[in-house]
Formats: sequence, C-alpha cells, structure tokens
Amino acid sequence: MTTVQLARVPEIVQGAGALETLGQTLTGRVARGSAVLLVADPALKASGFEDTGRQALSGAGFGVVAFDDIQSDPTMAQVDAAVALARAERVAAVVALGGGSAMDVGKTIAGIAGGTEGSAHYGLCAHPFPATRLYSVCIPTTSGTGSEATRTAVLADPNHAKVWLWGGELKPALIVLDPVLTTGLPAALTAATGIDALVHAIEASTNANANAANDLYCHQAIRLVVQHLVRAVNTPRDLQARAGLQWAATLAGIAIDNCGTAIAHNVGHALASLRPVHHGRAVGLALRATLNWNVEADDDGRFAAVAALMGVGSNATELPAAFDRLLRASGVKVSLAGEGHDQVTAAELALQMGRPENEAMRRSNRRTVADADLLTFAAAVLSAR
Repeated sequence: MTTVQLARVPEIVQGAGALETLGQTLTGRVARGSAVLLVADPALKASGFEDTGRQALSGAGFGVVAFDDIQSDPTMAQVDAAVALARAERVAAVVALGGGSAMDVGKTIAGIAGGTEGSAHYGLCAHPFPATRLYSVCIPTTSGTGSEATRTAVLADPNHAKVWLWGGELKPALIVLDPVLTTGLPAALTAATGIDALVHAIEASTNANANAANDLYCHQAIRLVVQHLVRAVNTPRDLQARAGLQWAATLAGIAIDNCGTAIAHNVGHALASLRPVHHGRAVGLALRATLNWNVEADDDGRFAAVAALMGVGSNATELPAAFDRLLRASGVKVSLAGEGHDQVTAAELALQMGRPENEAMRRSNRRTVADADLLTFAAAVLSAR
C-alpha cells in the first residue's frame, strides 16, 4: 500500500467583514500590545483596505508597522528590507494583505526574520530556516494563487531569475478569507485568477502524485470554480460567488501544497518568462493546449472524474472542450496574437520549458513528457485562436 501524507492546513477564518474584525481574531493568538508588521499590496491604499486592516489591528491594542514596497514578482531586496524592519521593530506577527506577491513576501518575512540571514540564504532549500518564526497571517485579495495555503514562496534574485523558497516554516498559521476584498477586481483579473485555481485543482488531482485523500480538496475546488466563476465575472458584487471562488482558491492551494502541479504549469511558467502574461491566463492556455494529449492516457479515470465535475459526464475525452468553453465564457482571451508573442518561436518556448527550474513540473505529469511533446505543446499555445 502506498503511503499518503497530507500537510498541515492553516487555521481558516472566513466571512464578509473578516478584515474589519482582524484585531479581535488575533487577540489570544498574538500577545496584546505586540507590534504587527502589516505587509500590504500598494494598490490597496486607494481601496481603503490597507487602512481598514491597520485600524482593525490598532483598535485591538496592537502596534502596527506598515510595509508596502512590493511589486509583482517581488525581489529578494524588497523582502530583505522588510525583514530588517521586522527585526528592528521586534514585531511578533506578520499580516500579509494582497495577492500572491504580498503573501509570498509576508510568508518569507515570518519564516526568516527570527534569524540573521537574508532571503537568498534560503533559496532552493540551500539552508534550513531559523528555528524561531513569527506568527503569520495571510489575507488574500484575489482568488487564484492559493499562496495563503502553501509552504512556498517565489522571489526574484539580483539577476531577475525566479528562486523558490520551500518549507513548512513558510506556511501561515492563519488564513482570513473576506469576500468583500475581491469585489473590486476587474473582470479580466477575476477570470484569470479563477482559472488559476481551477488549473491548480485539476493538475493536483491528475498528476503522478495525486491521491484519493487530496482529491477531497481538488474536487471541491473544481466544483466551486465551475459554479461561481462566470457569475463572479458578470456580477462582481455577488458575495456568494466571490466567497465560492475564495474557498476554491484556498482549497486548490492546499491541493498543490500536497501534490504539486504538472505540465500546464511547466508551460505557463516558461511562457511568462519570455513575455508578460498573467500567470492564471498562462496556465489556463497551457492546460488547454495539453489536455487532449493527457486524457489519451487516462487509465485510472482521474481525468474522467474531472470531466464529471465539469458537467460533461464521466468521459475524459469531453474534458478538453468543457475546459475550453469555461475559459472562453469567463472572458479569458485564448489567442496571444498581437501581444508580442508573435516574436517567440515554438522552439524558443520549448527550450524554456526544458530548463531545470521547470523540470519538477514536467516530471510530475502522470504521462511521461518527451522533448518532442514540449515542441508540440509550445506550438499549440502560440497558435491558439
């Protein structure tokens, strides 16, 4: 019998208005009067959400130290500046408010501030994390990355290469899900992040690491995206739809934390490294380009199970069309034409897919991916219409 291990799931608090009661939630979990580092996406200033978080913390008796020097694809230098601030202010907890970038920054600060080294010291598991870590909270403002539930963070090094940090020390102690925080997302971002969650769940339930226990998270995430994504795109203030997508993203984050992803993430990461394209859209286009090939080898019925969850019966061959329909219905643009990708050849993309940093995702695919397959997938993504 194969041994199955599921990782720790953070405590989760969910509800509309949960950001406003954050201070009350932390009371008893973090010593009253302690300093808390609020790591916030700078875009949240205009929405007022950063101020809401600050007031919720200070109103409960916590000292608040704010840090919002964060960019998409955060750098090690930014993290190290925040770590220096956390050490100087002797903060007891880190609250990360924002999308995947803010959460990756917050998780890394909490994991390494108890030591003396910078973030580069821990890249690619080169050294163990400090024994002491700060209490860590993740509050996502998008519904897709699942970073709030994982033990990974991705940072850009001085050479602009993306470096993975991995370890249980990075996983937050608490996740706070407030659907109100996602109601202002533009339709295109709602769609791309929702597709990101869906791809996470599909790959975690069909790759070489998949298991029945983790399917509980994967399959519920798929159901929730299918039920709520188009509603959230078309009716952005629908809190029920927004809450459904938040749960989907977190459950899918738990799923990939246990079983990882597969070839669609290999393609998506490679594509985004060559030309700017939102991660959720990139992996969505990549799954679309690889599903027909993958479902040909559905000997254990895992893709058939996904097809059933997407409402097309237990026939794996129906899954690619069902995924394509949802992708288009949510408004994700399938064609890359006119976005500069015309300058990228299939050979260049395939070469990027074969790079060492993408190898683990390739190996995790249930069906073995040959070099010739990489070229086929690359051509399919670039020529999609």
